[in-house]
Amino acid sequence: MESDHPKGLSIARQCDLLGISRSSFYYEAKGESPLNLKLMRMIDEQFLETPWYGSRQMARWLRREGHRVGRKRVVRLMRKMGLTPCQSALKVDPG
Repeated sequence: MESDHPKGLSIARQCDLLGISRSSFYYEAKGESPLNLKLMRMIDEQFLETPWYGSRQMARWLRREGHRVGRKRVVRLMRKMGLTPCQSALKVDPG
């Protein structure tokens, strides 16, 4: 997309040809807040130690560390980092 198109196509026409809204052309992503980046770093470090922690346990751990976080926020951050907990093997009574 070019704002000064040589053929004189307006931005509205270019967006229409590409099938996107004009607001999408002007949209700039904000990125994560410094607090979220800190939480992501903490989640990553803890996940290396406890790869079986899911979002509930990770949120509980962050709250014990003094951060006010909800599970949905932890879910979003873990998903953004591509972290999925490994399933711990079920312990079966041999006897």
